[in-house]
Amino acid sequence: MIAKIGRSSNLYGALAYNHKKVESEKGKILMTNKMIETTDGRYSVSQLAQSFDSYLAANRNTEKYTLHISLNPDPKDKISDEGFVRLAQEYMQEMGYGEQPYVVFKHLDIERTHIHIVSVAVDEMGRKISDRFEKRRSMEICRALENKFELAPATVKRDDKYDLTFHPVDYRAGDVKKQIASVIRHLPKYYRYRSLGEYNALLSLFNITTEKADGELQGKLQSGLLYFPLNEGGKKAGTPFKASLFGRDAGLSALEKHFQKCRESLKDNILKSHLKGVIAKTLESTFNENDFKNNLIRQGINTVIRRNSSGMMYGITFIDHTSKTVWNGSGLGKEFSSNSLNERWKNENLSENKKLRKDKNEILNTDKPSVALSEKPHQLFGFLENHQNGSQSEESFMESAVGLLSFDNDSVQQQLEFEHQMKKRRKKKR
Repeated sequence: MIAKIGRSSNLYGALAYNHKKVESEKGKILMTNKMIETTDGRYSVSQLAQSFDSYLAANRNTEKYTLHISLNPDPKDKISDEGFVRLAQEYMQEMGYGEQPYVVFKHLDIERTHIHIVSVAVDEMGRKISDRFEKRRSMEICRALENKFELAPATVKRDDKYDLTFHPVDYRAGDVKKQIASVIRHLPKYYRYRSLGEYNALLSLFNITTEKADGELQGKLQSGLLYFPLNEGGKKAGTPFKASLFGRDAGLSALEKHFQKCRESLKDNILKSHLKGVIAKTLESTFNENDFKNNLIRQGINTVIRRNSSGMMYGITFIDHTSKTVWNGSGLGKEFSSNSLNERWKNENLSENKKLRKDKNEILNTDKPSVALSEKPHQLFGFLENHQNGSQSEESFMESAVGLLSFDNDSVQQQLEFEHQMKKRRKKKR
């Protein structure tokens, strides 16, 4: 589902644009929240606008007080009117507008049925409702609603000219340094991880690992990082590379700053509770490690497990490619720790599991590399790189990642044309 949030100072225009769809039978009003009711359930633009009068009268200094939101599920999703109402209510509640007056319109004039929500961004006291990190929060809420209502995930609109797809390192293919650089120079721009362990879990999907290296420089003890390519068995292969060869962002100091920044941004984050729900649901519906991992990868989540020499699991990390976040299992909750999952899967028949892995080419006995479904980097490891500006701001990446740039441009154009026509009519009357 794609969300588009528009702000303006023209409440009447937003209401009139949507109401015109209703009048032409190309739309209908699905629900109203804290609005003045009518006896017959029908509304005029003026009647709808009256519900916002007290809020606008109290408005202190918010210039763009009109909130016009469009929620656009995938065309494959067949959603009932009741389903749309629930989507609208939960979206508005999570965005902080649940107690505001708002009206929900359903548009029927194009094949992709969608809804528009009109409200105001100031509360009863005239204070502006915070829009801090609005696009990021909207993206996270859309991803959570997709999973809750089992909707198709939003796809990223990509430009082949600027498409950058990361591939696992093949230490036998040559130019290993360049292969590693193409991954590690870009990951901090897109993914959030809070420790070297989580960073290594993400790197492992690309057959890379990094380790701290201590040394002495001019009489002072220094710490740095070494990057290693990995073979198909996850073992180090080839010569290690100093982090300094890949630029400042690949070094320990820059990474530690990234870790701290991510710890702050992921505190009490909605993504955590959402991911816990997905993992818990998957645990309930699977009975062994292999099914669990494969089920999650189909939902855009890689599971990286660390084992000791005897094969016992001692660590587990989840990589959510939809939200671009990395989570240590025990950090999500005790029930998702390696100890808990070891206990859960202890009765799994190991010999049968080994046979299953062999049948699925998960154990490699040939020279030709083959990777299990659950161990492949997810297909969402393709990013939109802005070559004109060198790198994207976080906000612009959020827009491209959730498909905001591909939002129903026809609807936007229609509204602009409608508002332009209204202005021309007002000028004629004068």
